[in-house]
Amino acid sequence: MGQYCGQGQLEKKPLLFYFNMMKCASPMVLLEFQCPTPQVCVEKCPDRTMTLVTAVGKIESEDWGYYKSYCRADPGTKSVPQILQEKLCPAYLISSKPFLQRCFPSLGKKGEVITVGDQETFNDGDKIRDAKDLVAGMKNATIVMEGRQVAMKIFEDYTKSWYWILICLLIAVVVSLIFIVLLRYLAGIMVWVMIVMVIAVFAYGIVHCSIKYVNLKDTPGANITLQQLGFQPDFSVYLHIRQTWLAFIIILAILEVIIIIVLIFLRNRIRIAVELMKEASRAVGYVMSSLFYPIFTFFLLTIVIAYWGVTAVFLSTSSEPVYKVFNETVCPHARETCIPENFTLSNMKRDCPRSECLFAFYGGETPYHKYLIFLQFYNVFLFFWCANFVTALGQMTLAGAFASYYWAPNKPNDMPAFPLCASLGRSLRYHTGSLAFGSLILAIVQIIRVLLEYIDHKLKGAENKFAKFLLCCLKCCFWCLEKFIKFMNRNTYIMVAIYGKNFCRSARDAFFLLMRNVIRVVVLDKVTDFILFLGKLLIVGLVGIFAFFFFSGHTDAFKGAAPSLHYYWVPILTVLVGSYLIAHGFFSVYAMCVDTLFLCFCEDLERNDGSATRPYYMTTELHDILMKDTDAAQTPTSRDMAMQLAALDKTMEN
Repeated sequence: MGQYCGQGQLEKKPLLFYFNMMKCASPMVLLEFQCPTPQVCVEKCPDRTMTLVTAVGKIESEDWGYYKSYCRADPGTKSVPQILQEKLCPAYLISSKPFLQRCFPSLGKKGEVITVGDQETFNDGDKIRDAKDLVAGMKNATIVMEGRQVAMKIFEDYTKSWYWILICLLIAVVVSLIFIVLLRYLAGIMVWVMIVMVIAVFAYGIVHCSIKYVNLKDTPGANITLQQLGFQPDFSVYLHIRQTWLAFIIILAILEVIIIIVLIFLRNRIRIAVELMKEASRAVGYVMSSLFYPIFTFFLLTIVIAYWGVTAVFLSTSSEPVYKVFNETVCPHARETCIPENFTLSNMKRDCPRSECLFAFYGGETPYHKYLIFLQFYNVFLFFWCANFVTALGQMTLAGAFASYYWAPNKPNDMPAFPLCASLGRSLRYHTGSLAFGSLILAIVQIIRVLLEYIDHKLKGAENKFAKFLLCCLKCCFWCLEKFIKFMNRNTYIMVAIYGKNFCRSARDAFFLLMRNVIRVVVLDKVTDFILFLGKLLIVGLVGIFAFFFFSGHTDAFKGAAPSLHYYWVPILTVLVGSYLIAHGFFSVYAMCVDTLFLCFCEDLERNDGSATRPYYMTTELHDILMKDTDAAQTPTSRDMAMQLAALDKTMEN
């Protein structure tokens, strides 16, 4: 009835009592998160063991009055079959003890035999059962109870800390803006500062975890393994285990070593990437409104997600509750659809007296319900298409704005008055078809991946090794295909923004241009992406360290202000994820600027030769450092390949 024991009208009844604990042993309990038996709130758990038949036989005695206190309603003078049929009272009472606001049977042991109320058996109103039969029901009821309590505690933590989470996310916004502004004026210094600080943050994490690991050395119970501990609803228990901190040390150390090794190999290329970052900083400085464009993209994505979510909910809730026949013994009607209102008078009940009509799932057996899964897949496909369209619109808009900076002969005087608005207008007016077509290709690949995941989920219990291998290969191939299409779409939109050609022709031009400059793509563009990724990690690390000290209460300065939480990792994880998304939104503008300038640079080299009649549009500093490095890195073989690709491109144009 949507009520809680111990609250409101039930304030004096704080304990939950299950009519039939045996029903909790059903596997459906873990699927539906509910024991299929009536439950009532009581003042105290029963301390006697008796059956309904016994209590009704002593209707004038004190036992009947005691028994009625555990009924849903006063049965009056109704017979035992009527009471059980209407589920007014439990068929039996078992001596129980309160545990976490629930009444659980008082189980004990006599040697190796499980007992309840000092007895090895009990009467469930129908037959004599062993006390051990209650164990499975208690175990499932405990899982349900713990799962709900964890969910409630997490929700309660959010209600207590949501405004502090918003403050931390606001700090992430401020830090990201500071980094962007500093990159505008101190690109070279900031790149090296980011690299050093990322290494320092990871090093601090390793030192902090090592201190925790050493301090738990002599703590009782800290040396047990995670496997021995098993699943615990109170996740703070894991922080008292040495193996948890050892795992953190290993993970952070591996990441630290990987970053250091990559930096050692890229030390000569970082200098080149810094020049590209400086040029990108100048471009962003002339188009400052581009820093806030991700907010517009986020707003459009919110609309797309909301539309998808509402449609998915309407489709899901258009189903009807389906009830199936459940029986503990062999029954010819097992798992057949039934109607609970008249089940007791049906032939199914007559053929299987011990069967029950229980809720199975939401669905239906009409043609409409059979096609609901296809409608859901269609809704997911539309979501992918619209989300990719919004993302593509943002990429093309930014590419057009930064391209107008690069191709301006006299920067910034020859740039449009409002380059971002002008680029957005061009994208929507002239290139909507290209955006929709590129998004459609990507959405088709993504929906195929979803279908493969769905098939993999359905075939989880299959033993066919070849089918599993084939499915794994398909998933890997389509993952790679999706990444390739995303990369090509991004560069295609840049070419569309520069020349205004259609999607297919721009995709071909972008592909051959990248292949003719494959050395530069690997050496410069990807190194810059790696540096920007380190910047995101740094922002997440700084905000995450602040959130850890604030919410964990390990620092005296924050003990009075920090809210009292069940799981302090809940707001910390939320802040980490939110900070990364915020940093990604700001740095994605830089990444798009770098990609646009890089592609414009490659195109500039092929269209112009630096003479008076065909001067370069790039700055002198960018030309000197990019040409010097790439000429040294480009081997004769790669030059030959570039010439062959150029010839092939000319042939295709003819």
